[in-house]
Amino acid sequence: MTSAISDSAASPAGLDIPVLDLATMRAADGSFAPHFLDRLRHAAHHVGFFQIVNYGAADGQVDELFRVSAEFFARPEEEKLALHNQNSPHYRGYSSVGAERTQGRPDSREQIDFSPERAPVPAGQISAGKEYWHLQGPNQWPADMPELEATAMAWTALMDRVGEDLLKALCVSIGLTDDHFSEAFTGDRAWMAKLAHYVGGVKEAGTQGVGLHADYGFITLLLQDMVGGLEVRPYGQDEWLPVEPIHGALVVNLGEMLEVATDGYLMATIHRAKAPDEGVDRYSVPFFYSPRLDAVIEPVQLPAELAADARGVSDDPDNPMLASFGSNMLKGFVRAHPQVTAKFHPELAGK
Repeated sequence: MTSAISDSAASPAGLDIPVLDLATMRAADGSFAPHFLDRLRHAAHHVGFFQIVNYGAADGQVDELFRVSAEFFARPEEEKLALHNQNSPHYRGYSSVGAERTQGRPDSREQIDFSPERAPVPAGQISAGKEYWHLQGPNQWPADMPELEATAMAWTALMDRVGEDLLKALCVSIGLTDDHFSEAFTGDRAWMAKLAHYVGGVKEAGTQGVGLHADYGFITLLLQDMVGGLEVRPYGQDEWLPVEPIHGALVVNLGEMLEVATDGYLMATIHRAKAPDEGVDRYSVPFFYSPRLDAVIEPVQLPAELAADARGVSDDPDNPMLASFGSNMLKGFVRAHPQVTAKFHPELAGK
């Protein structure tokens, strides 16, 4: 497989967001189809974003997820604030419009953050350098709306399987074995997800739905509705590319852990979401496929022809990428939710 890899062609001048069909991912014998791997590698290296279809969602599953999300966000503010993430030292639960910050500015969206339901690690058992264990704990869901939790968790179970398959395919596409990262994902994976509602007309946020950023995990699988607003800026490009909505498709992008591991051959591409017009609702459900909190990701040995095209890690001294997944994830939450940090973890503020 390694000897057949070639991706030396320059990135085309007119980049677009490829659409990959997961029904074509494997050949009849169960192995990964070479043509699919070529397209996947090209998308992951040159763009860092692509969309996938035919990934296994049940009939009506997408529409039901959006329906229950919209029903929750239509509730009175006081009912939603009963699930406020400022009640949670684990950064779980509801945050109102403008509460989350990106690049220091408020985002014009409200959301519920959730992850696997697990018992918290007692604070007295969390040692210096392993503060990421604060992220483990229970979720917050409305007790009188059990269908929200059930629908959201069923979706994350599907996304976890899709993420696992995609990571295996990515590994093979760059000359690794399909189980290269399996040790980091063995045990209690620390995936995270959001139900998000973007609201236009928020004065302090302006047009910022969510500000420009890169994701800090492995693989992000985003379900977006048909309103649009997601834009990406691939490496070396000056222009923002819109990610045009396709009903039921997943938008896929790679996180900082893969950029660090591949010395920049796979890129954590900068992206942003514009706020919708005033009076327009936009819904999305991002899922972040992630390893255990205590996983440390070591650099991989790429085939020579790919290593020659590795760009290096696009590190920002104000936002360093970390090989420790838990530390990288905690850094993101600490900065995005300063009020939760100040209340529960003031010692982490400014990190």
